[in-house]
Amino acid sequence: MNISRRAVLGALAVGATGVVPAWAQDSKGLIVIITPSHDNPFFKAEADGADARARELGYATLVLVHDDDPNKQSELFDTAIAQGAKAIILDNAGADASVAPIQRAKDAGIPSFLIDREITQSGVAVSQIVSNNYQGAQLGAEEFVRLMGEAGDYAELVGKESDTNAGIRSSGYHDIIDQYPDMTMVAQQTANWSQTEAYTVMESILQANPGIKGVISGNDTMAMGAWAALEAAGRTDVVVVGFDGSNDVRDSILAGGIKATVLQPAFAQAQMAVDQADRFLTDGSTGLEEKQLMDCILVTADNADQLETFALAS
Repeated sequence: MNISRRAVLGALAVGATGVVPAWAQDSKGLIVIITPSHDNPFFKAEADGADARARELGYATLVLVHDDDPNKQSELFDTAIAQGAKAIILDNAGADASVAPIQRAKDAGIPSFLIDREITQSGVAVSQIVSNNYQGAQLGAEEFVRLMGEAGDYAELVGKESDTNAGIRSSGYHDIIDQYPDMTMVAQQTANWSQTEAYTVMESILQANPGIKGVISGNDTMAMGAWAALEAAGRTDVVVVGFDGSNDVRDSILAGGIKATVLQPAFAQAQMAVDQADRFLTDGSTGLEEKQLMDCILVTADNADQLETFALAS
């Protein structure tokens, strides 16, 4: 059963009068799913995957968006606590800022299961299931170097500073690229995971570095923004590599635009988190370590046609 925030709050108000809400009667309890904005298809895939799996297992679900705002995320945690959620599935709004609300939920008896992004403390969440961003970044960097012919000026677009994934991916990129002395980074700028911001940043980089040969991006959304700016400038010769495995980048690869991306399995990762939440609620333990890594997969023109909604067809 998928329920709106308004419906749950209304049900709680009724529950205060002694009437049990219908969703509480008809399910194993409420799982709250909190992610960044669904404008980014990666986060929508996470929410959809968690929502579908939770309902399949007999839970009511409440899907909420924090918009990468730690204050809003904190308010949503208060809402989940007030609603008596059984568990929270979270793609967090900041590695440091998320610790306190997760601890607050834990103190209220509500376990949190993290996906995609880590936090800076262990023992607060039950699970932290993340893509092996370092391994994936190395895959992307190796392909980028190959496509660049091991030489040339390039730019790097970096994600949000508050997101540990941004730094991990950048480190993975450079641990490969920096081994090649003829690869020269002429610009490194954040575009905060944003397509619109990446377009503007790419315009500025192009003006300052007209001889640029490649762009390696911390995610697919920024890669799409960079590619749009390159197309507008008539620079479709520039090699662009992304990270995520979105359908938009898949289509660009198949059309001969962006050259490659790195798939992190958002849908499967979210469903795994729900499975672990269910196991924890049933048995008191997931039987697994808190921090878990899922390997990433390189996507190129050779296998892009098998990619759909952050998963490769088997």
